[in-house]
Amino acid sequence: MTSSAWDPGQYERFRDERSQPFFDLLELVRPIPGGRAVDLGCGTGDLTQVLHERTAARATIGLDNSETMLAASARHAGHGLTFKLGTILRFAPRTPFDLVFSNAALQWVPEHAKLFERLVAGLAPGGQLAVQMPSNWDHPSHTLAHDVAREEPFASEMGGYVRQIPVMAPEWYAELLDRLGFASQHVRMQVYTHHLGSREDVVEWVKGTLLTDYKQRMRPEVYERYLARYRERLMAALEDRRPYFYAFKRLLIWGQRGG
Repeated sequence: MTSSAWDPGQYERFRDERSQPFFDLLELVRPIPGGRAVDLGCGTGDLTQVLHERTAARATIGLDNSETMLAASARHAGHGLTFKLGTILRFAPRTPFDLVFSNAALQWVPEHAKLFERLVAGLAPGGQLAVQMPSNWDHPSHTLAHDVAREEPFASEMGGYVRQIPVMAPEWYAELLDRLGFASQHVRMQVYTHHLGSREDVVEWVKGTLLTDYKQRMRPEVYERYLARYRERLMAALEDRRPYFYAFKRLLIWGQRGG
């Protein structure tokens, strides 16, 4: 994802709904008084500040590759909380962290076996890993986004690109954490239930996340055609109810390394 692809205003249209998984993940984390934490994919930093305060960390770094998202983080900096522009793909800290935290970001990073190995390499003995990722890839809101990307003229516009989903099943992560030496772990799939104003709001939801990957690969006029076609197919697939019940699955992963 390029740094300019994210629109903070669009993303935060459903701020409360998107925030709840963060707090559920944070409930799994044990405090690290005087320790060091990193928040991978910190976005605007609003929730990173909560993470910093709740864990009682001495120092917390918020890392994100989007300049537009990080532009709002400066107001949260201070008292041990800092923000940096960077990519999770290059995460390789010289000094290990007591907590590696990531909320709704790792679904953008490929090859999770290698990725989690690198994350664990950045953990101190006894350190914690806490990850939340969307896992709603089988819902029409997601499957149709990829189906439309295979249609013309969109397929040619993107050189045949269709987003590949790296997120695996919950038991896959549980087995991986065990192999990587975690003394304790908690892995679960959770269904979040959202009552949106109408089925049209599902389009607005996905525009703030998944569709950004396609938007950045098309000329604006082609993307508008893509969006119209996606809306057409999605409205035909979803029941016309007001409010619209949108069930959204997410993976919550927590583990603590042996000391």
